[in-house]
Amino acid sequence: MKDFGYDEDGRAGSLSDIRIWGRILRYSTRHWPALTGAVLLSFFVTGGTLALPALLQRGIDGYITATDLDGAARLAGLGTTSLWYGLLVILVFATTFVQTIVLEWIGQSIMHRIRQDLFAHVLRLDLQFFNDHPTGRLVTRLTNDIQNMYEMFTSVMVTLFNEMVRLLGILVLLFLMNVELALLMTIFVPLSALITILFARLARACFRAIRHQLVRLNSFLQEAISGMSILQLFGREGKSRREFEDLSHGYLQRTLSLIRLFGTFMPMTEFMSSLATALILWYGGGEIIRSRLTLGELVAFISYMRLFFQPLRELSQKYSIVQSAMASAERIFQLLDTGSRIAEPDQPIARPAAIRGELRFDKVRFSYDQHQPVLHDLSLTLRPGQAVALVGTTGSGKTTLVNLLLRFYEPQAGAITIDGMNIARLALADLRTIVGVVLQDVLILQDSLLANIVMNSGRSRQEVEEILARTGMARFVGRLPRGLDTLIGEGGHELSSGEKQLLAFARVLCRAPAILVLDEATAAIDTESENILEEAIADSFRGRTSLVIAHRLSTIRRADHIIAMRHGRIVEQGSHDELMAAGGYYADLVAMDRHNGNGE
Repeated sequence: MKDFGYDEDGRAGSLSDIRIWGRILRYSTRHWPALTGAVLLSFFVTGGTLALPALLQRGIDGYITATDLDGAARLAGLGTTSLWYGLLVILVFATTFVQTIVLEWIGQSIMHRIRQDLFAHVLRLDLQFFNDHPTGRLVTRLTNDIQNMYEMFTSVMVTLFNEMVRLLGILVLLFLMNVELALLMTIFVPLSALITILFARLARACFRAIRHQLVRLNSFLQEAISGMSILQLFGREGKSRREFEDLSHGYLQRTLSLIRLFGTFMPMTEFMSSLATALILWYGGGEIIRSRLTLGELVAFISYMRLFFQPLRELSQKYSIVQSAMASAERIFQLLDTGSRIAEPDQPIARPAAIRGELRFDKVRFSYDQHQPVLHDLSLTLRPGQAVALVGTTGSGKTTLVNLLLRFYEPQAGAITIDGMNIARLALADLRTIVGVVLQDVLILQDSLLANIVMNSGRSRQEVEEILARTGMARFVGRLPRGLDTLIGEGGHELSSGEKQLLAFARVLCRAPAILVLDEATAAIDTESENILEEAIADSFRGRTSLVIAHRLSTIRRADHIIAMRHGRIVEQGSHDELMAAGGYYADLVAMDRHNGNGE
């Protein structure tokens, strides 16, 4: 499976570095004033840093070793030079502090924008996408990868420019001070550059391997934690622990490889700097003895040379951060470029003010892959206000029909219409207000019960209370500690499975859908809530078209028409009594259901 820019071996994907930088810079455009200010501050920081060795030379040659001034004048001049040195250090510190604050603000703002764009894009992706990609991998994109890009914005973008300017400035000053010493020092420049390039390439490979392993680790953790009850039920704790140990060990080994790389490069760079210092000290000391060079010039030259190697170390470290961030940026932009397979229509049909609720499946054919068809040219019509129950064993295609109706997937052939309108020409938001769905799994928000019911329907508290009273669900709310104001979800009141189903019914009815779909909505109902739910279902069916997928015979018998499905085809249809009298597939399902204790 491809992982948004990298395959399972961590090799680079299709986005080039130039394109990635272009997109990063586009996110930076709204912050150009602040970025320009940070660049100007970097010139001041660089200038101040480069002025310090010059003041050091002035203090040594002009006052410490000077022979043409008396002691008082030398002390006064040395004090003045030291004062200027201290003031310059304070100014450089203050400017660096301001620059850091500006860069942090820019980085946080840009990452906030990217994170918002990424999450908004994920919300628009189709259901197949989430089936194909583990949740842990997507969470990594929104957390770790965003953080990696933040590190690049705050510690690289202007700092990289700052270090480059400092390098060029130091080289110019060194040649102006002493050409021979500068030429002698440049012997080490190509070797240092070669080591830096080699390190950068190896670091990029290490960072990619670490990022890929972290994705696998996060995905495993998410799957294991979400399925903890199954792991414990089937005694897979030991196997899961060993799998996690293997993944964690792989992450450790990849991280240690990067540490070893840093451990080799950093001392090597320091060794090059010390070797250059020793050579300059030997040659420059001879020049002082021959009176061709002053002590202050040698001290200043060595100071500049040390400053020259410092940016080389900084640039190599920043380059490794850049490579890590580029790997993350590539994944993020690959995800942003991943389009939904369910496209909004270019010119959607306007939602009619009144929906009759006629639902038609016309020769619908669908398969999740090319080898196993799920629906075979299925045709089905639900008249306005009719309640139709779909029955069949697992894999017969019942839930697939619901997924197609909600446009979580697109049929390979055929059409689905509501009141004659092809649902592919309806805006998704309009379609999902026309069709209301109650699923077996209910999403619970960490909020009040009222907020969980209203969601984005815009219903007032009074309207919610009227709906609850009409459907008999007010009794369910009355059992809760604070009624509609009861806090539920994590840290709040825990709802039973039956109470969750009642909440789901109330939530859907607040949207007043023209078509109601119940997908195994009563499968996990508890006895205490069953009577309330039956009353709610009876009220829900009135005046709207209903499509019911259920195992409970009591729910199925409420339907006006029953359709039995097998292997993606309709094999029987009619009323309960008609199908039971026929003694066919449906009668077998009912007998099996009664045997399992779900019937009446």
